[in-house]
Amino acid sequence: MTTLVPERFRGPGRTDLLARFALVLGGVALVATVGRLAVTVPEAAVIISVAVLAIGLTAVQPGLIPVAVLPVLLVVLRVGSGGIDLSLSDFALAAAAVPALLLARRPFSSGLRAVLWASAIYQFATLVTVVNNPYAANVVEWAHAWMMVSGSLLVGWAVGANGHGRLGIRLLVATMTLLAVITVVEGSVHFAQGDFSPVYPSFPYGMHKNFAGTVCATGAVMVYARPAWVGINRRWSFVLGSVLLAAVLFTQSRQALIGLVAAVVILVLRSDSDRKRSRVILLLLAPVVLFVTNLVQDQVQNGNQFNSVFQRLTWFQDSMTVWSSDPWFGVGLRWWYTDRFPFQFQPPNAEIEVLTSAGVLGLAAFVVLMVVALRVAWRLDPAYGSLAVAVLVSRLVQGQFDLFWSAVQGSVPFVVLGICLGACWHAERERQAADARLLPASPAPHVAAGVA
Repeated sequence: MTTLVPERFRGPGRTDLLARFALVLGGVALVATVGRLAVTVPEAAVIISVAVLAIGLTAVQPGLIPVAVLPVLLVVLRVGSGGIDLSLSDFALAAAAVPALLLARRPFSSGLRAVLWASAIYQFATLVTVVNNPYAANVVEWAHAWMMVSGSLLVGWAVGANGHGRLGIRLLVATMTLLAVITVVEGSVHFAQGDFSPVYPSFPYGMHKNFAGTVCATGAVMVYARPAWVGINRRWSFVLGSVLLAAVLFTQSRQALIGLVAAVVILVLRSDSDRKRSRVILLLLAPVVLFVTNLVQDQVQNGNQFNSVFQRLTWFQDSMTVWSSDPWFGVGLRWWYTDRFPFQFQPPNAEIEVLTSAGVLGLAAFVVLMVVALRVAWRLDPAYGSLAVAVLVSRLVQGQFDLFWSAVQGSVPFVVLGICLGACWHAERERQAADARLLPASPAPHVAAGVA
Protein backbone atom coordinates (compact mmCIF):
# COMPACT_ATOMS: atom_id res chain seq x y z
CA MET A 1 0.00 0.00 0.00
CA THR A 2 2.89 2.36 0.54
CA THR A 3 3.53 2.45 -3.20
CA LEU A 4 0.21 4.23 -3.64
CA VAL A 5 1.15 7.15 -1.41
CA PRO A 6 2.47 10.22 -3.24
CA GLU A 7 6.09 11.09 -2.54
CA ARG A 8 5.23 14.47 -1.09
CA PHE A 9 3.39 12.71 1.77
CA ARG A 10 6.44 10.65 2.66
CA GLY A 11 9.54 11.58 4.56
CA PRO A 12 12.67 12.44 2.59
CA GLY A 13 14.32 9.40 1.09
CA ARG A 14 18.00 8.64 0.96
CA THR A 15 18.34 10.05 -2.56
CA ASP A 16 16.65 13.30 -1.56
CA LEU A 17 18.89 13.65 1.49
CA LEU A 18 22.02 13.09 -0.59
CA ALA A 19 20.82 15.62 -3.17
CA ARG A 20 20.13 18.23 -0.48
CA PHE A 21 23.51 17.55 1.11
CA ALA A 22 25.13 18.10 -2.31
CA LEU A 23 23.23 21.36 -2.65
CA VAL A 24 24.45 22.53 0.75
CA LEU A 25 28.05 21.73 -0.14
CA GLY A 26 27.62 23.48 -3.47
CA GLY A 27 26.17 26.51 -1.71
CA VAL A 28 29.10 26.71 0.68
CA ALA A 29 31.55 26.50 -2.23
CA LEU A 30 29.67 29.21 -4.10
CA VAL A 31 29.65 31.50 -1.05
CA ALA A 32 33.41 31.12 -0.75
CA THR A 33 33.76 31.89 -4.46
CA VAL A 34 31.62 35.01 -4.08
CA GLY A 35 33.95 36.32 -1.37
CA ARG A 36 36.92 35.85 -3.65
CA LEU A 37 35.32 37.42 -6.73
CA ALA A 38 33.48 40.29 -5.02
CA VAL A 39 36.48 42.60 -5.46
CA THR A 40 37.95 41.45 -8.75
CA VAL A 41 34.84 40.46 -10.79
CA PRO A 42 31.75 41.95 -9.13
CA GLU A 43 29.42 40.93 -12.01
CA ALA A 44 30.29 37.27 -11.55
CA ALA A 45 29.84 37.65 -7.79
CA VAL A 46 26.29 38.93 -8.30
CA ILE A 47 25.41 36.03 -10.61
CA ILE A 48 26.79 33.47 -8.17
CA SER A 49 24.94 35.13 -5.27
CA VAL A 50 21.70 34.70 -7.16
CA ALA A 51 22.61 31.06 -7.74
CA VAL A 52 23.13 30.57 -3.98
CA LEU A 53 19.71 32.08 -3.31
CA ALA A 54 18.20 29.78 -5.91
CA ILE A 55 19.79 26.76 -4.23
CA GLY A 56 18.26 27.74 -0.90
CA LEU A 57 14.80 28.21 -2.40
CA THR A 58 15.07 24.93 -4.28
CA ALA A 59 15.83 23.02 -1.09
CA VAL A 60 12.51 24.29 0.30
CA GLN A 61 10.39 23.81 -2.83
CA PRO A 62 12.03 21.80 -5.66
CA GLY A 63 9.62 23.04 -8.32
CA LEU A 64 9.81 26.74 -7.49
CA ILE A 65 12.91 27.76 -9.46
CA PRO A 66 11.97 25.88 -12.67
CA VAL A 67 8.52 27.50 -12.62
CA ALA A 68 9.92 30.98 -11.98
CA VAL A 69 12.46 30.60 -14.79
CA LEU A 70 9.93 29.65 -17.50
CA PRO A 71 9.19 33.22 -18.69
CA VAL A 72 12.93 33.98 -18.85
CA LEU A 73 13.39 31.02 -21.22
CA LEU A 74 11.89 33.21 -23.94
CA VAL A 75 14.39 36.07 -23.49
CA VAL A 76 16.74 35.80 -26.45
CA LEU A 77 18.96 38.78 -25.61
CA ARG A 78 22.53 37.77 -26.46
CA VAL A 79 25.39 37.78 -23.95
CA GLY A 80 29.04 37.29 -24.91
CA SER A 81 30.87 37.20 -28.25
CA GLY A 82 33.44 35.35 -30.31
CA GLY A 83 31.47 32.20 -31.06
CA ILE A 84 30.64 31.45 -27.44
CA ASP A 85 27.88 34.00 -27.13
CA LEU A 86 24.74 32.67 -25.49
CA SER A 87 21.35 34.14 -24.67
CA LEU A 88 19.87 34.97 -21.29
CA SER A 89 17.50 32.07 -21.82
CA ASP A 90 20.51 29.70 -21.96
CA PHE A 91 21.79 30.93 -18.59
CA ALA A 92 18.30 30.73 -17.09
CA LEU A 93 17.90 27.19 -18.39
CA ALA A 94 21.22 26.13 -16.89
CA ALA A 95 20.33 27.74 -13.55
CA ALA A 96 17.04 25.83 -13.43
CA ALA A 97 18.38 22.52 -14.77
CA VAL A 98 20.85 21.91 -11.91
CA PRO A 99 18.29 21.93 -9.06
CA ALA A 100 15.79 20.17 -11.32
CA LEU A 101 18.29 17.33 -11.78
CA LEU A 102 19.28 17.05 -8.12
CA LEU A 103 15.80 17.27 -6.60
CA ALA A 104 13.57 16.01 -9.40
CA ARG A 105 10.65 13.76 -8.54
CA ARG A 106 11.58 10.12 -9.01
CA PRO A 107 11.30 7.58 -10.42
CA PHE A 108 11.43 9.15 -13.87
CA SER A 109 8.73 7.93 -16.22
CA SER A 110 9.75 5.48 -18.93
CA GLY A 111 9.07 8.11 -21.59
CA LEU A 112 11.36 10.66 -19.96
CA ARG A 113 14.13 8.09 -19.58
CA ALA A 114 13.80 7.13 -23.26
CA VAL A 115 14.24 10.71 -24.49
CA LEU A 116 17.12 11.31 -22.06
CA TRP A 117 18.89 8.23 -23.39
CA ALA A 118 18.29 9.35 -26.97
CA SER A 119 19.76 12.73 -26.06
CA ALA A 120 22.80 11.01 -24.56
CA ILE A 121 23.26 9.02 -27.79
CA TYR A 122 23.18 12.23 -29.81
CA GLN A 123 25.71 13.84 -27.49
CA PHE A 124 28.01 10.83 -27.77
CA ALA A 125 27.77 10.93 -31.57
CA THR A 126 28.61 14.64 -31.69
CA LEU A 127 31.44 14.20 -29.19
CA VAL A 128 33.45 12.69 -32.04
CA THR A 129 33.41 15.96 -33.98
CA VAL A 130 34.30 17.87 -30.80
CA VAL A 131 37.43 15.73 -30.38
CA ASN A 132 38.33 15.91 -34.08
CA ASN A 133 37.90 19.69 -34.25
CA PRO A 134 39.23 21.26 -31.04
CA TYR A 135 38.13 24.89 -30.70
CA ALA A 136 36.18 26.74 -28.02
CA ALA A 137 32.90 27.29 -29.89
CA ASN A 138 32.73 23.57 -30.66
CA VAL A 139 32.91 22.57 -27.00
CA VAL A 140 30.46 25.27 -25.90
CA GLU A 141 27.87 24.28 -28.50
CA TRP A 142 28.20 20.61 -27.55
CA ALA A 143 27.27 21.42 -23.95
CA HIS A 144 24.67 23.94 -25.16
CA ALA A 145 22.86 21.35 -27.29
CA TRP A 146 22.79 18.89 -24.38
CA MET A 147 21.33 21.55 -22.12
CA MET A 148 18.67 22.51 -24.69
CA VAL A 149 17.42 18.91 -24.85
CA SER A 150 18.15 17.12 -21.56
CA GLY A 151 18.20 20.28 -19.44
CA SER A 152 14.90 21.43 -20.91
CA LEU A 153 13.33 18.03 -20.33
CA LEU A 154 14.40 18.01 -16.68
CA VAL A 155 13.17 21.56 -16.09
CA GLY A 156 9.82 20.70 -17.65
CA TRP A 157 9.64 17.47 -15.64
CA ALA A 158 10.35 19.36 -12.41
CA VAL A 159 7.49 21.73 -13.18
CA GLY A 160 4.97 19.05 -14.12
CA ALA A 161 5.90 16.36 -11.60
CA ASN A 162 5.66 18.83 -8.72
CA GLY A 163 2.08 19.63 -9.65
CA HIS A 164 2.77 22.95 -11.40
CA GLY A 165 2.01 21.82 -14.95
CA ARG A 166 -1.00 24.08 -15.39
CA LEU A 167 0.88 27.11 -14.07
CA GLY A 168 3.90 26.30 -16.23
CA ILE A 169 1.97 26.13 -19.50
CA ARG A 170 0.02 29.26 -18.60
CA LEU A 171 3.24 31.17 -17.90
CA LEU A 172 4.68 30.16 -21.27
CA VAL A 173 1.47 31.11 -23.10
CA ALA A 174 1.25 34.44 -21.23
CA THR A 175 4.85 35.34 -22.12
CA MET A 176 4.31 34.41 -25.76
CA THR A 177 1.11 36.45 -25.83
CA LEU A 178 2.97 39.45 -24.43
CA LEU A 179 5.47 39.19 -27.28
CA ALA A 180 2.53 38.86 -29.70
CA VAL A 181 0.90 42.04 -28.36
CA ILE A 182 4.17 43.97 -28.81
CA THR A 183 4.47 42.65 -32.37
CA VAL A 184 0.87 43.52 -33.25
CA VAL A 185 1.18 47.04 -31.84
CA GLU A 186 4.42 47.75 -33.72
CA GLY A 187 3.00 46.19 -36.87
CA SER A 188 -0.16 48.28 -36.67
CA VAL A 189 1.92 51.45 -36.34
CA HIS A 190 4.00 50.47 -39.38
CA PHE A 191 0.92 49.63 -41.42
CA ALA A 192 -0.66 52.97 -40.50
CA GLN A 193 2.46 54.66 -41.88
CA GLY A 194 2.21 52.72 -45.13
CA ASP A 195 5.02 50.30 -44.29
CA PHE A 196 3.92 46.73 -45.09
CA SER A 197 7.29 45.07 -44.63
CA PRO A 198 7.81 42.26 -42.06
CA VAL A 199 7.80 43.40 -38.44
CA TYR A 200 10.99 43.06 -36.39
CA PRO A 201 9.91 43.72 -32.77
CA SER A 202 12.17 46.32 -31.15
CA PHE A 203 10.86 46.40 -27.56
CA PRO A 204 12.33 45.77 -25.04
CA TYR A 205 15.23 44.78 -27.35
CA GLY A 206 15.60 44.03 -31.04
CA MET A 207 14.28 40.66 -32.22
CA HIS A 208 14.37 38.94 -35.60
CA LYS A 209 11.06 38.45 -37.35
CA ASN A 210 11.60 34.69 -37.59
CA PHE A 211 12.22 34.45 -33.86
CA ALA A 212 9.06 36.41 -33.01
CA GLY A 213 7.10 34.51 -35.63
CA THR A 214 8.13 31.03 -34.49
CA VAL A 215 7.58 31.80 -30.80
CA CYS A 216 4.12 33.25 -31.45
CA ALA A 217 3.28 30.30 -33.71
CA THR A 218 4.26 27.92 -30.92
CA GLY A 219 1.98 29.84 -28.57
CA ALA A 220 -0.87 29.60 -31.08
CA VAL A 221 -0.35 25.83 -31.28
CA MET A 222 -0.45 25.52 -27.48
CA VAL A 223 -3.62 27.61 -27.26
CA TYR A 224 -5.33 25.60 -29.97
CA ALA A 225 -4.35 22.31 -28.31
CA ARG A 226 -5.57 23.65 -24.91
CA PRO A 227 -5.68 20.40 -22.93
CA ALA A 228 -8.29 20.32 -20.17
CA TRP A 229 -5.71 20.23 -17.37
CA VAL A 230 -4.33 23.63 -18.47
CA GLY A 231 -7.73 25.25 -17.88
CA ILE A 232 -7.94 27.58 -20.89
CA ASN A 233 -11.61 27.81 -21.91
CA ARG A 234 -12.90 28.23 -25.46
CA ARG A 235 -13.37 32.00 -25.20
CA TRP A 236 -9.87 32.69 -23.95
CA SER A 237 -8.51 30.25 -26.50
CA PHE A 238 -10.12 32.25 -29.30
CA VAL A 239 -8.86 35.60 -27.97
CA LEU A 240 -5.29 34.44 -27.32
CA GLY A 241 -5.13 32.47 -30.55
CA SER A 242 -6.27 35.48 -32.58
CA VAL A 243 -3.59 37.73 -31.07
CA LEU A 244 -0.86 35.14 -31.56
CA LEU A 245 -1.89 34.40 -35.15
CA ALA A 246 -2.04 38.12 -35.96
CA ALA A 247 1.51 38.51 -34.65
CA VAL A 248 2.72 35.67 -36.87
CA LEU A 249 1.09 37.32 -39.89
CA PHE A 250 2.68 40.67 -39.05
CA THR A 251 6.13 39.07 -38.98
CA GLN A 252 5.45 37.33 -42.32
CA SER A 253 7.54 34.41 -41.07
CA ARG A 254 6.78 31.69 -43.58
CA GLN A 255 8.38 28.85 -41.65
CA ALA A 256 6.32 29.81 -38.58
CA LEU A 257 3.10 29.70 -40.59
CA ILE A 258 3.99 26.35 -42.18
CA GLY A 259 4.82 24.87 -38.76
CA LEU A 260 1.56 26.19 -37.34
CA VAL A 261 -0.46 24.65 -40.16
CA ALA A 262 1.31 21.29 -39.77
CA ALA A 263 0.64 21.20 -36.01
CA VAL A 264 -3.04 22.06 -36.42
CA VAL A 265 -3.46 19.37 -39.08
CA ILE A 266 -1.92 16.79 -36.74
CA LEU A 267 -4.25 17.81 -33.90
CA VAL A 268 -7.34 17.71 -36.11
CA LEU A 269 -6.58 14.38 -37.78
CA ARG A 270 -5.37 12.52 -34.69
CA SER A 271 -8.13 10.00 -34.04
CA ASP A 272 -7.24 9.20 -30.41
CA SER A 273 -6.95 12.84 -29.33
CA ASP A 274 -8.17 14.05 -25.96
CA ARG A 275 -10.83 16.18 -27.66
CA LYS A 276 -12.52 16.07 -31.03
CA ARG A 277 -11.72 19.06 -33.19
CA SER A 278 -13.79 20.21 -36.15
CA ARG A 279 -12.21 19.63 -39.53
CA VAL A 280 -13.72 22.87 -40.75
CA ILE A 281 -10.60 24.61 -39.49
CA LEU A 282 -8.66 22.87 -42.25
CA LEU A 283 -10.63 25.01 -44.72
CA LEU A 284 -9.76 28.12 -42.69
CA LEU A 285 -6.08 27.26 -43.02
CA ALA A 286 -6.27 27.46 -46.81
CA PRO A 287 -5.80 31.28 -46.87
CA VAL A 288 -2.70 30.90 -44.68
CA VAL A 289 -1.19 28.38 -47.11
CA LEU A 290 -2.11 30.66 -50.00
CA PHE A 291 -0.47 33.61 -48.21
CA VAL A 292 2.79 31.71 -47.80
CA THR A 293 2.69 30.49 -51.40
CA ASN A 294 2.22 34.02 -52.72
CA LEU A 295 5.14 35.30 -50.62
CA VAL A 296 7.43 32.64 -52.08
CA GLN A 297 6.21 33.17 -55.64
CA ASP A 298 6.77 36.91 -55.38
CA GLN A 299 10.38 36.40 -54.33
CA VAL A 300 11.01 33.84 -57.07
CA GLN A 301 9.49 36.04 -59.77
CA ASN A 302 11.34 39.06 -58.43
CA GLY A 303 14.60 37.51 -59.60
CA ASN A 304 16.64 39.13 -56.83
CA GLN A 305 19.44 36.66 -56.14
CA PHE A 306 19.86 38.06 -52.63
CA ASN A 307 16.31 37.55 -51.35
CA SER A 308 15.60 34.89 -48.74
CA VAL A 309 14.56 32.17 -51.21
CA PHE A 310 17.61 32.35 -53.48
CA GLN A 311 19.88 33.01 -50.51
CA ARG A 312 18.74 29.78 -48.87
CA LEU A 313 19.41 27.82 -52.06
CA THR A 314 22.92 29.28 -52.15
CA TRP A 315 23.46 28.40 -48.49
CA PHE A 316 22.34 24.82 -49.10
CA GLN A 317 24.88 24.45 -51.92
CA ASP A 318 27.66 25.98 -49.85
CA SER A 319 26.73 23.70 -46.93
CA MET A 320 27.25 20.65 -49.13
CA THR A 321 30.68 21.98 -49.98
CA VAL A 322 31.52 22.24 -46.29
CA TRP A 323 30.11 18.78 -45.58
CA SER A 324 32.31 17.21 -48.26
CA SER A 325 35.34 18.13 -46.12
CA ASP A 326 34.43 15.41 -43.59
CA PRO A 327 31.27 13.50 -44.57
CA TRP A 328 31.22 10.98 -41.71
CA PHE A 329 32.12 13.03 -38.64
CA GLY A 330 31.54 16.63 -39.69
CA VAL A 331 33.70 19.74 -39.46
CA GLY A 332 32.66 20.84 -35.96
CA LEU A 333 29.76 22.51 -34.20
CA ARG A 334 29.44 26.23 -34.96
CA TRP A 335 32.00 25.89 -37.73
CA TRP A 336 30.73 29.18 -39.18
CA TYR A 337 32.45 31.01 -36.31
CA THR A 338 35.85 29.82 -37.52
CA ASP A 339 37.95 30.99 -40.44
CA ARG A 340 38.53 27.52 -41.89
CA PHE A 341 35.92 28.02 -44.61
CA PRO A 342 35.02 30.97 -46.83
CA PHE A 343 31.41 30.78 -45.61
CA GLN A 344 30.11 32.48 -42.47
CA PHE A 345 26.51 31.36 -42.05
CA GLN A 346 24.51 28.90 -39.97
CA PRO A 347 22.68 26.50 -42.31
CA PRO A 348 18.93 27.28 -42.25
CA ASN A 349 17.89 23.63 -42.06
CA ALA A 350 18.06 21.24 -39.12
CA GLU A 351 19.38 18.18 -40.96
CA ILE A 352 21.87 20.10 -43.12
CA GLU A 353 23.25 21.90 -40.07
CA VAL A 354 23.77 18.61 -38.21
CA LEU A 355 25.17 16.97 -41.33
CA THR A 356 27.84 19.64 -41.82
CA SER A 357 28.63 19.87 -38.11
CA ALA A 358 28.60 16.21 -37.05
CA GLY A 359 28.50 14.27 -40.30
CA VAL A 360 26.45 11.22 -41.15
CA LEU A 361 27.02 9.78 -37.66
CA GLY A 362 25.60 12.88 -35.99
CA LEU A 363 22.65 13.08 -38.39
CA ALA A 364 21.69 9.46 -37.67
CA ALA A 365 21.75 10.18 -33.92
CA PHE A 366 19.72 13.38 -34.47
CA VAL A 367 17.04 11.43 -36.35
CA VAL A 368 16.93 8.88 -33.54
CA LEU A 369 16.49 11.67 -30.97
CA MET A 370 13.61 13.29 -32.86
CA VAL A 371 11.87 9.97 -33.61
CA VAL A 372 12.10 8.89 -29.96
CA ALA A 373 10.78 12.25 -28.73
CA LEU A 374 7.83 12.15 -31.15
CA ARG A 375 7.09 8.51 -30.32
CA VAL A 376 7.11 9.18 -26.57
CA ALA A 377 4.82 12.19 -27.00
CA TRP A 378 2.47 10.25 -29.30
CA ARG A 379 2.18 7.27 -26.93
CA LEU A 380 1.57 9.47 -23.90
CA ASP A 381 -2.00 9.81 -22.65
CA PRO A 382 -3.60 12.04 -25.32
CA ALA A 383 -4.84 14.41 -22.62
CA TYR A 384 -1.16 15.30 -22.13
CA GLY A 385 0.59 14.01 -25.21
CA SER A 386 -1.37 15.89 -27.88
CA LEU A 387 0.10 19.21 -26.76
CA ALA A 388 3.65 17.82 -26.80
CA VAL A 389 3.19 16.22 -30.23
CA ALA A 390 1.83 19.44 -31.74
CA VAL A 391 4.65 21.61 -30.40
CA LEU A 392 7.34 19.15 -31.50
CA VAL A 393 5.86 18.81 -34.99
CA SER A 394 5.60 22.57 -35.32
CA ARG A 395 9.25 23.00 -34.36
CA LEU A 396 10.51 20.25 -36.65
CA VAL A 397 8.65 21.72 -39.62
CA GLN A 398 9.95 25.21 -38.81
CA GLY A 399 13.45 23.76 -38.59
CA GLN A 400 13.32 22.67 -42.23
CA PHE A 401 13.47 26.33 -43.29
CA ASP A 402 15.23 28.04 -40.39
CA LEU A 403 17.93 27.69 -37.73
CA PHE A 404 17.17 24.69 -35.49
CA TRP A 405 19.79 24.73 -32.72
CA SER A 406 18.83 28.19 -31.54
CA ALA A 407 18.26 28.99 -27.87
CA VAL A 408 14.52 29.52 -27.45
CA GLN A 409 13.24 27.67 -30.48
CA GLY A 410 15.28 24.61 -29.57
CA SER A 411 14.56 24.46 -25.83
CA VAL A 412 10.86 25.33 -25.52
CA PRO A 413 9.53 22.20 -27.33
CA PHE A 414 11.47 19.94 -24.96
CA VAL A 415 10.38 22.00 -21.95
CA VAL A 416 6.77 21.47 -23.04
CA LEU A 417 7.40 17.75 -23.52
CA GLY A 418 8.91 17.54 -20.04
CA ILE A 419 5.95 19.41 -18.51
CA CYS A 420 3.48 17.07 -20.20
CA LEU A 421 5.38 13.97 -19.05
CA GLY A 422 5.64 15.32 -15.50
CA ALA A 423 2.00 16.44 -15.35
CA CYS A 424 0.84 13.00 -16.53
CA TRP A 425 3.07 11.31 -13.93
CA HIS A 426 1.75 13.60 -11.18
CA ALA A 427 -1.89 12.99 -12.18
CA GLU A 428 -1.32 9.23 -12.10
CA ARG A 429 0.15 9.46 -8.60
CA GLU A 430 -2.82 11.53 -7.49
CA ARG A 431 -5.22 8.90 -8.86
CA GLN A 432 -3.33 6.14 -7.08
CA ALA A 433 -3.53 8.06 -3.81
CA ALA A 434 -7.27 8.62 -4.27
CA ASP A 435 -7.81 4.91 -4.99
CA ALA A 436 -5.82 4.02 -1.87
CA ARG A 437 -8.04 6.23 0.28
CA LEU A 438 -11.18 4.59 -1.12
CA LEU A 439 -10.01 1.02 -0.43
CA PRO A 440 -11.52 -0.57 2.74
CA ALA A 441 -9.15 -0.86 5.66
CA SER A 442 -7.68 -4.33 6.27
CA PRO A 443 -9.08 -6.10 9.39
CA ALA A 444 -6.84 -6.44 12.43
CA PRO A 445 -4.98 -9.80 12.67
CA HIS A 446 -6.80 -10.99 15.81
CA VAL A 447 -10.18 -10.18 14.25
CA ALA A 448 -9.29 -12.13 11.13
CA ALA A 449 -8.19 -15.09 13.29
CA GLY A 450 -11.44 -15.03 15.28
CA VAL A 451 -13.55 -15.07 12.13
CA ALA A 452 -11.54 -18.02 10.89
